[in-house]
Amino acid sequence: MAAVTEPAPTRRTRHHVAAPEASPISADAALLSTTVDRVRTGMASVITGHPDVVDTTIAVILAQGHLLIEDVPGVGKTTLAKALGKLIDAQVRRIQFTPDLLPSDVTGVTIFHDAGAQTSFHPGPVFANIVIADEINRASPKAQSALLECMAERQVTVDGVTHQLPRPFVVMATQNPIEMEGTYPLPEAQRDRFTARLEIGYPDFADEYRMLEQREVSDPLDSLSPVTDAATLDALSDVVRDVYLAPGLKRYVLSLVAATRQHPLVRVGASPRATLQLARVARALAAIQGRSFVLPDDVQQLALPVLAHRLVLGPQARAEGTTATEIVQQVVAATALPQPE
Repeated sequence: MAAVTEPAPTRRTRHHVAAPEASPISADAALLSTTVDRVRTGMASVITGHPDVVDTTIAVILAQGHLLIEDVPGVGKTTLAKALGKLIDAQVRRIQFTPDLLPSDVTGVTIFHDAGAQTSFHPGPVFANIVIADEINRASPKAQSALLECMAERQVTVDGVTHQLPRPFVVMATQNPIEMEGTYPLPEAQRDRFTARLEIGYPDFADEYRMLEQREVSDPLDSLSPVTDAATLDALSDVVRDVYLAPGLKRYVLSLVAATRQHPLVRVGASPRATLQLARVARALAAIQGRSFVLPDDVQQLALPVLAHRLVLGPQARAEGTTATEIVQQVVAATALPQPE
């Protein structure tokens, strides 16, 4: 009798990695749960019909990562960023990226007084807890590069002087992927600094009908008020680090990232930074779902938003019309899940 080959598993989880002994995430687990529920409720009142988008956004923020929201116009990219900014009592600045934007408009500028004998630094809008970089690909590469040091090192160097950015520090950028005229595609180094890329997509009929009725009365953004603050968010980010990631799952994360580098249609695969960030956000996603340990489901759910935007495809992929999304889906389907330990 011929051997029967079982198809590659997808989203199979709970019996594959043994959980550690039952224990709370930390003494702050209740605070994390309460805070996440309030933020989730607030965001869901504005972004209808996209619970996965909301959960991934919260996980990225708790992992102290940066978020790129890339989709067609009018689906709520900027609204998502503004909603999060209103729900957190923190410094929130919005930068409208335009072709004439200068790096100093982002980072700040040093002012010289008294013929250069004295100087003072005037910080730019990047000195905030949450920076909304709206339509980031409309600015020139020179202006975009002003965010490189900020996002990687949480600091700004102007005229040879380094200034630390506040904690937490999160960049939420939006861009339109289809309107190419008058835009500058983000370089690979910039894209790699974004922890995850999200696509919101169109709502279904019922959700869009509910949105239509809701917006006839008022803008739900106007009714949002802070449910947490920057200090609490920073403390909860530390809590997330205590979430247990089993050795088998660590190897699973490494296998997924390595598979993107070995795919025949990929010219440049995901970086080691992607490995670290996939593990970090998986811990955060487990925490907001009330668990003190990571499951393969968490890693699989985040593989696409964390890895796809980092891949540089080869000419054969473009000729065949294969997208980075499809490649990550292939990698997830072909990579064996970790075995019980």
